[in-house]
Amino acid sequence: MADQQQSDTAPSWWSRPSAPAAAAGAETGHAAEPGAGSDPAAEPAPQATVPGPRYDPWGERPLQVADQGKAPGGRGIRLRHAVALSLGTALLAGGIGGWLGVLAERQSSTRLELPQAAVESKGRAPESVAGIAATALPGVVTLHVRGSGGSGTGTGFVLDQQGHILTNNHVVSDAKDITVTFSTGESVTAELVGRDSGYDLAVVKVEGVRGLQPLSLGNSENVKVGDPVVAIGAPFDLSNTVTAGIISATGRPITAGGDKGDGSDISYVDALQTDAPINPGNSGGPLLDAKARVIGINSAIRGADKGDPEKQSGSIGLGFAIPVNQGKRVAEELIRTGHATHPVIGVTLDMEYTGDGARVAAKGEGGKPAVTADGPGARAGIQGGDVITKVDGVRVHGGDELVIKIRAHRPGDPLTLTVLRDGSEHTLELVLGSANGS
Repeated sequence: MADQQQSDTAPSWWSRPSAPAAAAGAETGHAAEPGAGSDPAAEPAPQATVPGPRYDPWGERPLQVADQGKAPGGRGIRLRHAVALSLGTALLAGGIGGWLGVLAERQSSTRLELPQAAVESKGRAPESVAGIAATALPGVVTLHVRGSGGSGTGTGFVLDQQGHILTNNHVVSDAKDITVTFSTGESVTAELVGRDSGYDLAVVKVEGVRGLQPLSLGNSENVKVGDPVVAIGAPFDLSNTVTAGIISATGRPITAGGDKGDGSDISYVDALQTDAPINPGNSGGPLLDAKARVIGINSAIRGADKGDPEKQSGSIGLGFAIPVNQGKRVAEELIRTGHATHPVIGVTLDMEYTGDGARVAAKGEGGKPAVTADGPGARAGIQGGDVITKVDGVRVHGGDELVIKIRAHRPGDPLTLTVLRDGSEHTLELVLGSANGS
């Protein structure tokens, strides 16, 4: 039945494309009827048509219109290409964006620039700590000393163009070899010129060094408590170390040394006290005023006690310097003669006396008189047993303080002593004598 239906004519509700009458009649088996349905004269002449495939809605599948010249499925391929291209572009854009973000982050971390002051002139005011240091450092040296007891480090400073250098006696007292290193790093050997244990001062000399820059010497009589000071030295062998502080006190009586036991190495200093940090290795270095002039020679510190009284710890702000006036006089004598002189009053003191003041002993060593005959004290009227309580109106509290006050002067200087005798005070005038130092 189905086969027959496919061979029958199309249903009346379906119309085919128009065809020439002859063809239609031949196709259906009937002749065309002239004039049926229209005027033959008005109809255009039939044109030949190119036979094409017949559209049979009853066939196995309807006729599909094909796009001639393009492969089947091209539109789907174009769509897939477009989608792939869009995805690739998106991925590329995302990758580029991510890479740029990472690069920006790296650049921001490696090339980060924070606000900073511009480069300024390195010059400093002459009275500033930096200005004082710049002026003085070329004239400060570090001493490396080797002796029978080992090696050590100290400081010194240039006195003149001849190569004389002032330092502490305890720096070079046991020296066999002395090496001087300048702030430029140049090192040369030095020879001992002279030393004095009583003042804890010594002079060494270098030869063949050009461009020496001696430091200017100030006047310790002008120093006042509270004046700013700068210390330069080599604490623990750290050369060219600069510290700053103030003058904490003047005329501070201190003694140092005494390692030999017989008192021959004890130094007596009417010292300048400073809170500028001073440590082992600063010994012999300059203490400078605001005009970069030497007003003292750093010599001793008071360290914190840590169980062993024979050992000193680091600086606790109690440093002591020999006044430059005393250092100048001793240095001049050491350069001229190799020895220094000490001012004396010609009496033997009772160092066991525990009362206030310095008591003259009843007898001297070996049974000799305690007051040297025809000495300065004898001429002034001092007697054995007298207690000296003041020097030039300044009270002294013991024998050490009396020695320190006397050694703060030069031989030949006049002194006024206040003496307590049999409960009464007496004022005596004397002129200091001279004795060779050690």
